[in-house]
Amino acid sequence: MLDKTVIYSLTANKELAKEVADILKLPLNEAKVAHFADGEILCEPTETVRDKDVFIIQSTCNPVTEHLFEILVFIDAVKRASARKINVVIPYFGYARQDRKSKPRQPITSRLVADLLKTAGADRVITIELHAPQIQGFFSCLVDELTAIPLITDYYWKYKDSKDTVLVSPDHGGVNRVRRVAEKLNLPIAIIDKRRTGPNVAEVMNIVGDVAGKNCIMIDDMIDTAGSARAGAKCLKEHGAKSVRIGCTHGVFSSPADERLFDGTFDEVVTTNTIPLVERMNNPIVKVLSVGPMIAKVIENIEDGTAVSTMYDDLFAHDNPTNK
Repeated sequence: MLDKTVIYSLTANKELAKEVADILKLPLNEAKVAHFADGEILCEPTETVRDKDVFIIQSTCNPVTEHLFEILVFIDAVKRASARKINVVIPYFGYARQDRKSKPRQPITSRLVADLLKTAGADRVITIELHAPQIQGFFSCLVDELTAIPLITDYYWKYKDSKDTVLVSPDHGGVNRVRRVAEKLNLPIAIIDKRRTGPNVAEVMNIVGDVAGKNCIMIDDMIDTAGSARAGAKCLKEHGAKSVRIGCTHGVFSSPADERLFDGTFDEVVTTNTIPLVERMNNPIVKVLSVGPMIAKVIENIEDGTAVSTMYDDLFAHDNPTNK
């Protein structure tokens, strides 16, 4: 059923796109991406896509706007080249944190990006772990939001039923995410009570739960500058935690994340490859899990007309979010 399927990589996730193509036993087509002298972007397919189902793999990670515009330009190119269906795989959806007006006169940029993708010609968007699930409602095209929680649960399965391990939510908003992992691993949870005083700035207020003498595993959707993560970890240790590990779906790792994560506060940092790991983050304590098999299976299911959600049953023995 993949005879009409074409996979294209733009510039952000070439290794991940190659992994997906290899799993599906399909060639990976790299789009021609060029820049004019004034910085304008030109993206075009290198072969015919007429009557093909095109899957474009590209995260909108740093540089966010450039990667986003590559997607928009390339969608327009394959639409004008008579592609049958245009599916955009955005493992990390940038601008997702701008999902509401938190102050007067602020934009809702995640809605704007969703509109741009549809206007450019996207028929379907596939993404992983949106910062806020309600962002799905911003799209007027098909959208499939996958979750990496089963992947992270599988990794931490070695701590199942551990008497000295606690899962920690870095804030109240992430409690449901942590609870899902905790129920599978049969572990207690704790919550870091904090408030934000500005972008990338958080002040830890208190710890809800017992972490004294425990090995703590923080689980979040993303790590950006790691300011919140480090402040939370330090507070956990002040409350008697023996060790602190952290796992996330999206390793944004903006500077100075490396300085904060590698100063001895954390014993381990786990992330996925929705965003390529930057060179300065290469460190023995960093573990990268691949979402490639998830994306490949979803593409296969879409092309076969199978429910996307069956992917979790096929790939993960320990967690199936569709049962929640």
